[in-house]
Amino acid sequence: MTKTAVLDALAQVANASGNGTLAESGHIKNIQIFGNEVEVDAVSDSAALAQKKRLEVDILKAVHTVDPKTQVKVNLEVRTPAPAEQANLLRGKPIPGVAHVLAVASGKGGVGKSTVTANLAVSLTEMGFRVGVVDADIYGPSMPIMFDVQRANPGGIEVDGLRKMDPVESYGIKIMSIGFFAGTDQAVVWRGPMATKALNQMLQETHWGELDFLLIDLPPGTGDIHLSLVQALPVTGAVVVSTPQAVALADARKGVGMFRMDAIQIPVLGIVENMAYFTPPLHPDEQYHIFGRNGARNLAEQLDVPFLGELPLVQSIREAGDVGRPAALQQDGVVRDAFTEMARNVVSSLADRVTNLPPTEAVRITTMAGCKTKKREV
Repeated sequence: MTKTAVLDALAQVANASGNGTLAESGHIKNIQIFGNEVEVDAVSDSAALAQKKRLEVDILKAVHTVDPKTQVKVNLEVRTPAPAEQANLLRGKPIPGVAHVLAVASGKGGVGKSTVTANLAVSLTEMGFRVGVVDADIYGPSMPIMFDVQRANPGGIEVDGLRKMDPVESYGIKIMSIGFFAGTDQAVVWRGPMATKALNQMLQETHWGELDFLLIDLPPGTGDIHLSLVQALPVTGAVVVSTPQAVALADARKGVGMFRMDAIQIPVLGIVENMAYFTPPLHPDEQYHIFGRNGARNLAEQLDVPFLGELPLVQSIREAGDVGRPAALQQDGVVRDAFTEMARNVVSSLADRVTNLPPTEAVRITTMAGCKTKKREV
């Protein structure tokens, strides 16, 4: 039994948090050998009792691979990362070829988050961007219906010797959804870890090609899927959707708060106010604020985040989603203009956010102004 043999055995032991190994992190502090006894001093980067215990067992098993009869004593020092370091650990690995990942979220269900995601994707595509959508609402996927691809199935493709899924494409947008793998009458009854695994597979095991934007349609609330997303890959920014109603605004506030947590720290690009007003077809100059007036606009001001625009409560938006042709595809009109303005504001907010990144992470943002295309190097 030698120190070199023990170090070699411990080389692949993961940190208590699961991020990296003891050797990579310099968390093996000392090894002492006294005859058939080995004492290992190491650092645990997690204070959680279960994770510390698992690390201790892993060290014991590793040393016993050298000599099963050795008596092993493990001394653990707890040293957790600072909040900023922890935020970096959560970022995960980027998806090759994807420039920006945008999370579209809502604190409350029924506010039209999926409708906003679908039409934002269409508007960005109409502006010349390459766009993909991940339907991360595992328990209630809606993108297959909204893009009229209920009967489609993702294909398979080999990339660099690896077999990956080929996303479904509709209106020039690449789409992945759990709805492609479950029957229309089949309920997805999964615990959190299974849902998390499905999300990670759709993100990392799909061949997205070159994309300017990958939109993630998150489920309502603040739960497992949201945390799994920020752990799985770097998210450029988040868009929060709400109606002007006080109940929805209370949950939207929590959604913004989630993205601002120390352990997450994802910039909120802004808030969208959906179902802002109703205009009767026979009275196009009148507006009825059924769910309240300027609620999301006021919330954005209170939270010091951009207001990305208001979308009307129009029957044609619902009808377009039901038949799988997003309303932003209309040739003209108030609805198309509203979605286009929202998309421009999202891109503008993103450009401002990217401006604050270090020069080594500079990207090219292309925006639309009227009928002209402007390129902004940031």
